[in-house]
Amino acid sequence: MGPLPRTLELFYDVLSPYSWLAFEVLCRYKNIWNVSLQLRPTLIAGIMKDSGNQPPALLPRKALYVKNDVRLLGQHLQVPIRLPKDFFFVIFEKGSLTAMRFLTVVKLEHPELLEKVSRELWMRIWSRDEDITEPQSILAAAEKAGMSTGQARELLERVSTPQVKNQLKETTEAACKYGPNNHLLHHPPSCTVTAFSRPLGCLSLWPTWMMKPTCCLALTGWSCWHTFWERSGWARCLQL
Repeated sequence: MGPLPRTLELFYDVLSPYSWLAFEVLCRYKNIWNVSLQLRPTLIAGIMKDSGNQPPALLPRKALYVKNDVRLLGQHLQVPIRLPKDFFFVIFEKGSLTAMRFLTVVKLEHPELLEKVSRELWMRIWSRDEDITEPQSILAAAEKAGMSTGQARELLERVSTPQVKNQLKETTEAACKYGPNNHLLHHPPSCTVTAFSRPLGCLSLWPTWMMKPTCCLALTGWSCWHTFWERSGWARCLQL
């Protein structure tokens, strides 16, 4: 009998392309790495406010870097990321509040569909440059993920309820307590690994066969992808 899987929490927002990259890698290799992946829909706007961080797209050099970084990582990981044409309007005006509330309801009522619905929302905004804010857009994503029209409409009607609002707020506050401020996130000495996605960042992930007793996974500030590509055995891990 092999070792029990480690629990890993991924706090994510579909407004973040780096969240999508982390999500796909973890979903793809969770069985190989013997990980029990816990998806936790979070509101990135709340994280930004709490941390005092500034979106990288507002800083010209960081914006250019992120554009190239996301494109290259998408190609390498075979995730079909394409930036929206009206990037600022999509990110700063439309946001993702309703979508993340919907995913919160999905997690509460149909957790078995959370991975698929999350992926379809990412596909809409980051691959096909489609809306994720209007009710019909969210319904379309849910139905494409395998949810019935009746199920999706029922869940959508609950996105503004106090229960759902409070749950999303609590999850976002939980992410903030881990201290996501462009540093690695270390968990206490236990069997839980914690991950968090930031919109400005890199993918620096230690697979389980390299982890020490206190493990860490991070999606953090400026990219150190090439450094870890050369030093951490990440390439070999991706080829498993």
